[in-house]
Amino acid sequence: MLTAHQVLEGYLFGVFPMADEDNHAIINWYEPKKRGIILPSDFKVSKSLRLLYQKNIFDKSINKDFEATMRACANRGETWISEDIIEVFMGLKSLKFGYSFEIWQDKKLVGGLYGVRMGNVFFGESMFHTVSNASKLAMVYLMEWAIETGIQLIDCQYITDHLKQFGAKEITQKAYLKLLGKNVLVES
Repeated sequence: MLTAHQVLEGYLFGVFPMADEDNHAIINWYEPKKRGIILPSDFKVSKSLRLLYQKNIFDKSINKDFEATMRACANRGETWISEDIIEVFMGLKSLKFGYSFEIWQDKKLVGGLYGVRMGNVFFGESMFHTVSNASKLAMVYLMEWAIETGIQLIDCQYITDHLKQFGAKEITQKAYLKLLGKNVLVES
């Protein structure tokens, strides 16, 4: 059984767990040759999304419903988020490492993302939305929090077109480990 401490140790070595999509009882460790990252200093947000965020049409919260955020992220055809992964990340939240950034509309969770903070690094795990732009608003909220709390590196694991619009870039695993070493073992 995977433990919260094993996940933290894995992050320190540049690897992360994902349940097998076909057999959730199997959890594999991944170490991509290319790593997707966002540096908060390079974060980009479109003018229209910034205006939507500033209108405060949606409510925002951190860790109001971590488990519901994870379950919403897992609610898709194929998922790497198994019950074991949910249990482990709930443990990381109780140890004060797990964070969820939630977007609410009419008291209903409509978007969000979750991950783990260690030192000045946020390890993003997954995001979801049920309303247009809600996951993007969660990303803006994460970045606002990251800048306020001194986060220097957002680990996106893999690069996607969705993340590229925010300034995500791909670096080698070697460069990632160097950045990780500079930022993960600091007092937060």
